[in-house]
Amino acid sequence: MLKRKVLVLCIDRDSDLSEKVKISGPVIGRKANLEAATKLALADPEEPDANTIFEAIRTYDELSKEEEVEVVTLTGSPKLGYQADKEISGQLERVLSQFKADSCVFVSDGASDEEVLPIIQSRVKIDSKKNVVMKQAQELEKTYFVLLEKLREPYYAQLVFGIPALLLLALVIGDYLGVGWKLLAALLGIYLLIKGFGIDYRLTGLLDLHISVEKISLIAYLAALPFFVISLWLGVQAYSSAAHAGTDVVKTSALVIRSLLILLPWAAVLVVLGRIVDLLQEGRKFEVARQGMYLIMIMILWLLFSSAADWVLADATFSEFVISIVASIAMAFVSIWALKLIRMSVVSSMKLENKEVLSEIGAYIGKIIGVDRRKGMLVIQTALGQRLTLALDNIVNVGEKVIVRY
Repeated sequence: MLKRKVLVLCIDRDSDLSEKVKISGPVIGRKANLEAATKLALADPEEPDANTIFEAIRTYDELSKEEEVEVVTLTGSPKLGYQADKEISGQLERVLSQFKADSCVFVSDGASDEEVLPIIQSRVKIDSKKNVVMKQAQELEKTYFVLLEKLREPYYAQLVFGIPALLLLALVIGDYLGVGWKLLAALLGIYLLIKGFGIDYRLTGLLDLHISVEKISLIAYLAALPFFVISLWLGVQAYSSAAHAGTDVVKTSALVIRSLLILLPWAAVLVVLGRIVDLLQEGRKFEVARQGMYLIMIMILWLLFSSAADWVLADATFSEFVISIVASIAMAFVSIWALKLIRMSVVSSMKLENKEVLSEIGAYIGKIIGVDRRKGMLVIQTALGQRLTLALDNIVNVGEKVIVRY
């Protein structure tokens, strides 16, 4: 009788292994996991991930008596969220390509790791789920020490210590520059809004910047930095001058916007151009069209905001402002149409049939069985044998696998 292939899967979503003992996932095999868990326990005896790996090894030993078993630990990212899930998804793909598991046993140390369950379930059946909880952490009197341990982790330290530090520095800088507390409160509010809604992670995923000294694009990114800093300084100076002159809120805002738009759009253009250089070097021509759209959107936003600021400051008539709005809308429609044709042309030259399709967070959708180029649709067969169609515009990336918005 053939033995079933069972994968014992341990998840280190915040990547303590790589942070504390410099071991990156996937960690495959009993020996490698035992060594990793031992090193992690020696580096930090209170680390729950070490206990979780030991439990995965114990489960492996039990199941290996009856089944063909492999034990694997996957690591995510200290940033958690999208970055961690993307890393875990990629590692799981590599593991399953080597070990064709029929099912898996999921070993976790808490709710954070369990957030990746949909990603795991989309690729392999889960027979059992085990939670490992350190006994001392269950006692109420130990809560204080558990909180202290959490505050040592970068993600929580940034929230608890970083934000108050940012507020104090902003107050000192504002007092030095003579900037009103309202502007500082607004800037802090924008920062908290960005962090609270995860906009920073979304922008990271949107731009997908991979900064490396080996890439030419680094020059563009470094050149963009002073443009960005000087733009902020010009905006602060404009606000300070308007506040001292007693200018009303609307005109003050227009002055700040006009000052920001002197150099800020050029910083954004340099970043996008750097990304285009990366994509061309990597042969990812499909994604260049999307970056081209970002360039056009930068131009459109610059035109709209600059003309609005000129109108508020009486440097342009209302009819000129309306003309700029109409021109921006027309430019957007023409650009979208042209870039769609370019993307379709690039897709037509690619062989997409039989490629696997994944969502942006790594969930398995199915396999491409056809491309309707006339309608601009992908025909996908799911794991359950169902057929679904998806617009080519939803394609995010094309490589060994096709990544789509779904």
